[in-house]
Amino acid sequence: MEINLNKKPEEPSLYTVKAVFILDNDGNRLLSKYYDPELYPSMKEQKNFERNVFNKTHKADNEIAFLEGMTIVYKGNIDLFFYVVGSAQENELMLMSVLNCLFDSLSQILRKNVERRCLLDNMEGVFLVVDEIIDGGVILESDPQQVLQKVSYRVRLIIYSQLPVISDLFESFQN
Repeated sequence: MEINLNKKPEEPSLYTVKAVFILDNDGNRLLSKYYDPELYPSMKEQKNFERNVFNKTHKADNEIAFLEGMTIVYKGNIDLFFYVVGSAQENELMLMSVLNCLFDSLSQILRKNVERRCLLDNMEGVFLVVDEIIDGGVILESDPQQVLQKVSYRVRLIIYSQLPVISDLFESFQN
């Protein structure tokens, strides 16, 4: 066995998540966010990667896979598959905490009805959840209750920012 002493270990980084995606039970993309632009720069490369990941994981009982130099943690539920991707050197427990936070947060938002139809009907909330957990590959939050608090705050801000427009519309209909 030969040991290469010249190879430098990968520098620690806050950019731990390379991608997050949700696929249906046929392997079709419902949501994907790639945080490393060099990893899979084109849509075609991303979909090929997702297809390979799905083919390797959709019948497996594991929670972790290693493919194409990536560490992938995943979870299946009814007709959905949730994936969080990190580099080969990434801590699986950290990636798993992101996955669990994502799933638990969505379970709360979707009122424990985590399935394809309900997810598609609530995509705005799904994107808000993902954005509260990960920003540019950096893990911001791993506590579902904190994520839900922040999402509900952002939703209230959006609603309040729309109030002047709504009241103007209401007044125009009354006149």
